[in-house]
Amino acid sequence: MTLGISTAEHVAEPAVNTALFEAEEQKPSISVVGLGYVGAVSMACLSHLGFRMVGVDVSRDKVDAIGAGTAPIVEERLGELLDAGVRSRRISATQNLIAAVLETDVTFLSVGTPTSKDGGCDFSFLRQASRAIGQALAMKQAYHVVVLRCSVPPGTTLDVVVPEIEQASGKRLGRDFGICFNPEFLREGVAVADFFAPPKTVVGASDQRAERTVAAIYGAVDKNVIYTSIEAAEMVKYVDNVWHATKVAFGNEVGRLCKKLGIDSHDVMNIFVKDLKLNLSPYYLKPGFAFGGSCLPKEVRAVSHIASALGVDVPLIDSLMATNDRHVEEAVNLLRPFRGKRIGFLGVTFKPGTDDLRESPTLAVMAALLAGGETIKAYDPNLHFGPLLQGQIDYVRHAVPAQAKLMDELQTMTLASADDLVAASDVVVVSHATEEFRAAIRSRSPDTHVLDLARLFKDLPKEATYQGIAW
Repeated sequence: MTLGISTAEHVAEPAVNTALFEAEEQKPSISVVGLGYVGAVSMACLSHLGFRMVGVDVSRDKVDAIGAGTAPIVEERLGELLDAGVRSRRISATQNLIAAVLETDVTFLSVGTPTSKDGGCDFSFLRQASRAIGQALAMKQAYHVVVLRCSVPPGTTLDVVVPEIEQASGKRLGRDFGICFNPEFLREGVAVADFFAPPKTVVGASDQRAERTVAAIYGAVDKNVIYTSIEAAEMVKYVDNVWHATKVAFGNEVGRLCKKLGIDSHDVMNIFVKDLKLNLSPYYLKPGFAFGGSCLPKEVRAVSHIASALGVDVPLIDSLMATNDRHVEEAVNLLRPFRGKRIGFLGVTFKPGTDDLRESPTLAVMAALLAGGETIKAYDPNLHFGPLLQGQIDYVRHAVPAQAKLMDELQTMTLASADDLVAASDVVVVSHATEEFRAAIRSRSPDTHVLDLARLFKDLPKEATYQGIAW
């Protein structure tokens, strides 16, 4: 979408008659820049909720369609809502972005952000629209809120949109205007239904005034708006869609494998999705350390082997062990600046609450350090050395030759308590998020460094000596 807009155009077009909307004076008036799927649906639905809407697009055909109460795209109920909005005189449309901004309190920005030649994001239309918004704000005294709804890389709102607006307007963010990033989660075909019953509403705001303005707009459809930083709101949109793509690719790989095995893939996946405790839940989706244990690594390898034997290409499944190994390598890399220091590990088993050492990713990190000549110690309340644990130690020594030396020395390097471990270490690596370990870390010496692999604390410590593997 391109926007050929200048201040001269504003003079030629009559202003919107605000007297027509006196009944809606308590609601902010909203301009929507970009009348594609997101913009047209947002305009129709917000009009239905009683907001006065002004649509903006460079396309004369789209503007004419909206002005006539006709949907410019195929989308269930969209034409009906647009027609009702035009008839109630809550909806108008124009090619003049500057006029629309001058006559409204809030601007939703939904222009195209296509893929650039290098695979990144093309900001051409976004910059052009932002400059035009700035030109309008230069002629406006009232505080205005700009709400970005395009899919853009984190940092774009504050590093691209805001500078363009400020330069064109001479105004300052926070003082003269506010900005929000409000990602959309609308599925084409059921976008209207999704708008009125959203899976979530996310708002990243520059200031409380902007946040309150957008919260009031969405109050009728979502009482539980999620407020976060602008950068997190930008990122969550990408994460959502990459996750959806991952699910599609995963389901298709399972389907190809099942077909080769003569199994009904839909029967398998219908059973799979009935598990709402693990399979379709937040479980396993929080960034942390690598997976391990007796099941996940072994069975990922087994499925890859079955597919390979059958000649079925499953690149997503095949990549799982590689990305897991890369996460272990990242932990080792983060410890490289501490060569020659005393490094202690809180948590050795593959997860808390078990004595299972099989394929523990922490052991992989410890073995790499030990092979590099580092001095390491460990503590794990679940390790009770004796005949039962010795069976696991022997298993690891046999199954993972690279960890044989570590298994030989594990008992001698294990200390009696978390406090003893912390006191004996210059750097503490935490792989289990337990209250015992939280207390030990809180009471450590200020110069003791921490590498947190388990996200011990919801609110991250501000100390320069603390870092997480993925936060």
